[in-house]
Amino acid sequence: MSATIAAALKKIALAIVTEPETLKKVLCIVLSVVVGLLMPIVAVVYFFSGNIELDTSGTEESVISSLTAEEQAKLQFVEDTMYNIDLAMTEAGHSENQIKEAQILYVLGLSDYAKQNDFVSKLTACFSANQTDEQLISKVNSTFGTDLSVDDFLNVMNGIRSAYIDTSGYVDATTKNNLDLVTWACSAADNNWGYVYGTYGTVLDKSMLELKTQQYPDMVGNNVDFITDNWLGKRTADCVGLIKGYSWYDTENKKTIISSNGMPDIGADKMFENANEKGTIDTLPEIPGLAVWHKGHIGIYIGNGEVVQAANTQVGVIRTKVSSTAWTHWLRIPYIEYLEQEENI
Repeated sequence: MSATIAAALKKIALAIVTEPETLKKVLCIVLSVVVGLLMPIVAVVYFFSGNIELDTSGTEESVISSLTAEEQAKLQFVEDTMYNIDLAMTEAGHSENQIKEAQILYVLGLSDYAKQNDFVSKLTACFSANQTDEQLISKVNSTFGTDLSVDDFLNVMNGIRSAYIDTSGYVDATTKNNLDLVTWACSAADNNWGYVYGTYGTVLDKSMLELKTQQYPDMVGNNVDFITDNWLGKRTADCVGLIKGYSWYDTENKKTIISSNGMPDIGADKMFENANEKGTIDTLPEIPGLAVWHKGHIGIYIGNGEVVQAANTQVGVIRTKVSSTAWTHWLRIPYIEYLEQEENI
């Protein structure tokens, strides 16, 4: 598989997990790769590389109406299989992230096996709690007799994981609290979120990058080439945006709504100023989900002397020791609820 086509497939997979409301449109394009029915590969590559602009408002109806009955049946089979994977994985108690991994494995590596009567159950059985990617691919290869590569799987999944929000491990997804803020922050660091000034945890697309370049010509415009090469297509945030993004993320609808859940659109210094409980860094309590601050910058204390911070354009969101940054104060973020850590058991 060429690098260009592999990149296109990665974007197809990314679209599946981040835009469920357009799943049918995406599956039309996926089907062109899997079955070779709807359009040439080159059209897929151009479409997903952004080299052409298409009006997709009528894509679903126009494409489906042009299909033969046989082709429509094949498209329906793909949709049904995706649904059945979701259902079986959910019933087996697997996480949202594992469900998406199973769907991606089906689309990009196991479509030839999907007509087997026990395909979905066999795929579901390949997953277990706390398994590594190597263990998963080994199990898949053993089950289906394939020779899928861990590296190829990671090339696709790393991009997906950086864009997908998994809330299955949250203490209480219906509230905004310190413990789930820590989970959000650790996931951002572990999945290599990028840093773009003025962003708040959404996937960085070209239109957002153009907007932020216009708004912040120095902070963003001067770094646009690096950002394009490293952060485009991933979730990005600036320091305070990492906190605001958690509070603004609607876990039910999986959308970000600015200034929602009582979290105003303010900067790091204003957040410190508005905090009722704060102190100097040498008095930092052992409370995960506190913020640490110095003038112009803020991070999230995750416990055990560690901080997650959206550091700068070059490194993105990272874990650091409290002592590695010149924090001067800590604060209890005034717009979220603080739970006792024992409730996270």
